Amino acid sequence: MSSELEAINRDFANNPKGLVEWAMAQGARPICTTNFRPFEAVILHMVTQVRPDIPIVWMDSGYNTEATYQFADEVIKQLNLNLVSFIPQRTRAHREALEGPMPGIDDPRHAAFTQEVKIEPFERALREMQPDVWFTALRAEDTPERAKMQPVSRNSDGLLKVAPLLQWSAKDMYQYLQAHNLPNNFDYFDPTKVEEKRECGLHLQH
Repeated sequence: MSSELEAINRDFANNPKGLVEWAMAQGARPICTTNFRPFEAVILHMVTQVRPDIPIVWMDSGYNTEATYQFADEVIKQLNLNLVSFIPQRTRAHREALEGPMPGIDDPRHAAFTQEVKIEPFERALREMQPDVWFTALRAEDTPERAKMQPVSRNSDGLLKVAPLLQWSAKDMYQYLQAHNLPNNFDYFDPTKVEEKRECGLHLQH
C-alpha cells in the first residue's frame, strides 16, 4: 500500500463522512454497490449526501427475500437512488428448471452458482461502468477476512475501493439510521454466503 493510502487510512479510519468526501474527489466515475442487507441505508445515505446521482449498483441474484425487495423499493424511493441493477444471465426460474434448487455451501456446484449469480454480474458491471472509485458497506465485524482489511485500498487494476464504515459497530449503524430517519430490514438472505460469517468470494477477488 502506498504511503498516501496509509495516511488516508490513518486519518479517516473513524471519519466515514470525511472519507466519503475525500474519495469522491479522487475519481470521475464513482459507484456504490449494495445488496440491501441490514443497515445498508447508512452507506446509501452517506454517499448520496455527497453526490446524489452516484450510480448505486445492485447485483440482484433473484434469491432475495420478499422483505428485502420491499426494503429496496422503500430506500430507492426515499433517497431517490440512481439504481443500476445487474442480474444473472439466466433467471432463477431458468436455472432451477435445469439444475434444481440452490446448491448448499457443501455442494461442489456452489462455487459455480456463486460465480453465476453474483461474481459474473459484478464483473460485468465493472466492465460496462468502468468505475474509478468503488464504495462498499463492508464492516470489520462482518467476517474475519474483513477484519483484516483497510478502509481504503487499490485493486490490481487501479480501482480505489473505499469502505467508510469498516470500523463501525452495529450500534453505530443503528444510531445513524435513527438520526436520519432511515429504514432497516433484517429479513435478509444471501444465497452465496448462506452463513452470516462466511465470505461469498467477491471481496476476496476484488
